[in-house]
Amino acid sequence: MAANKKVTLPPVALTATTTANIYSPPTLTGGTNVPEQSTNTFYNITHVHVGNTTASAIQFALWLDATGGNTAGKEVIAPGVASGGALTRGLSVAAQSVFDWYGSIRISAADTNKFLVGGSSAVGLTIQAEAEIGVV
Repeated sequence: MAANKKVTLPPVALTATTTANIYSPPTLTGGTNVPEQSTNTFYNITHVHVGNTTASAIQFALWLDATGGNTAGKEVIAPGVASGGALTRGLSVAAQSVFDWYGSIRISAADTNKFLVGGSSAVGLTIQAEAEIGVV
């Protein structure tokens, strides 16, 4: 029996700022006699789906970074360039189309870079993901 639980991370509207925290695994707090080294969780993201509901192409980008960060060199899934919180270059999703990514990215609540951060060049994109959640 697998120890991880499969979850669907809820839809989030991407905004025209690249400093939005999209997903981050929760921490475990409280309890009595909690086993050592089991106070944090992790996501193993296996599928990312981005939908464009507009009549124009829209770009987006994602970073695995600290809260609100979009540091060069920390791009994942959809690389891009941001300046002053605005997206200047990213992955384009065609009008009324979708982008699907399949792979494996592990994000632990104990990591320094524990946020999937991102944004788009305009409103109209929605991101959602499938993942496994486990205990570190």
